[in-house]
Amino acid sequence: MLIPVRCWSCGKVIAHKYEEYKEAVVNGEDAEIVLDNLGMERYCCRRMFVAHIDLIDEVAPFSIAREN
Repeated sequence: MLIPVRCWSCGKVIAHKYEEYKEAVVNGEDAEIVLDNLGMERYCCRRMFVAHIDLIDEVAPFSIAREN
């Protein structure tokens, strides 16, 4: 759904860099170079970005409005 705030393996905060990563990759830059430039050195953190699939757009239509 949404990128986790912290890496599941090491606990490093990573979510604040995801938008910049996503934008650069969509613009055609190599993911390896982008991750290097963002300072993502650990392979566990890099995995979080490379393996992430955005499903929020597919799930959002099924959310229901709650009435109080």
